[in-house]
Amino acid sequence: MRSSLFASSVLMITVLGCSSATSDKNGTTPAPSAPNAPTTVSTVAIVSKKLQTMIALPAQLAPYEQVDIYPKVTGFVETVTVDRGSHVHRGQLLVKLTAPELVSQRSQVEAAVRAAQSQLATAQAKLASDNGTYLHMVEAAKTPGVLAENDVLVAGQTVSADKGQVDAATQNVEATKEALRSVSQTESYLTITAPFDGVVTTRNLHPGALIGPASGASGAQPILQIVNDRRLRLVVPIPEAQVGDMKASQLVSFTVPAYPGQTFKAPIQRISREVDEKSRTMPVELDVKNLDGRLASGSFTTVSWPLERGYPTLFVPATAVTSDQQHTFVIRVRNGKAEWVTVQTGQSVNGEIEVFGDLSAGEQVVKTVSDAIHSGDPVRVQNQASTTK
Repeated sequence: MRSSLFASSVLMITVLGCSSATSDKNGTTPAPSAPNAPTTVSTVAIVSKKLQTMIALPAQLAPYEQVDIYPKVTGFVETVTVDRGSHVHRGQLLVKLTAPELVSQRSQVEAAVRAAQSQLATAQAKLASDNGTYLHMVEAAKTPGVLAENDVLVAGQTVSADKGQVDAATQNVEATKEALRSVSQTESYLTITAPFDGVVTTRNLHPGALIGPASGASGAQPILQIVNDRRLRLVVPIPEAQVGDMKASQLVSFTVPAYPGQTFKAPIQRISREVDEKSRTMPVELDVKNLDGRLASGSFTTVSWPLERGYPTLFVPATAVTSDQQHTFVIRVRNGKAEWVTVQTGQSVNGEIEVFGDLSAGEQVVKTVSDAIHSGDPVRVQNQASTTK
């Protein structure tokens, strides 16, 4: 029995051994895995050059001068000689007001002036009389026994008092005259003239309206608004990242919707040199000559803003930059390996884009980037190109 079991075991081992040998001879055992094949890519060299391009920015035309006409005194509107759209010249009569209380005030002040002048004349007459008496007494006192010394002293004191009265009366006359001049000045406010050459853009009140510097609803709005439309300000808010190098007197082109297909030019005149904290823009003003009056203040414009940098920056094709959820990057090829390099992008110019990061001019980056290529992956360069210089 034991001999049969032993024989069976030997037979099974022999069969398994033959099967294993047969498998080895037929080559059915799996071979070890081969390393990843290199990805074929096209590369382009990073180029260093100075940025010089044009960007389109929205802006708005504003009048060079603008003023709201308010009254300085309370009164009734008697005449308004202009209306919306009227062209006016400096010093031209615009509005005439009436203030009946000023007539009464003038009469009172004129009466006070006449009274003060009368008092001055009386004081001067008394001074002349008393001074004459005093001089006679001084001459008479030279003769012993004619006049008492005390009488001469009293007469001198009277003259001194008269002089004080004359001085006070003189000051009173000057004060009343100053009050009269003040009334005259107030009366001059009843006539409102144009402060500069321009055009009337708004008219709010008409004859008969009661107005004043701060009297009710009527006093809260101007009578007229005047703007200088022969010279305009083009206010361009330059984004903080696009400020670049600006030069005063540099000509800038712009267009307006009212004249499609036409381009206007104006020089850079005023640069604020300060970025607004809310909008993160820097206001820059251009002086626009508008002698023919074609351009209207308040119009929106599209400005072709010259954007330049005074130092060279790095450029790559726009297709060489991509982003994922975490960062923006390019793929640099170095020693046959791919390397992700995080960058910050700048301006785009003719299919190229500025990049800022750990890069150098002349280095090779993948021309058409893909996030399927990871850092450390082997790559094979098909051909190399250079960006336009």
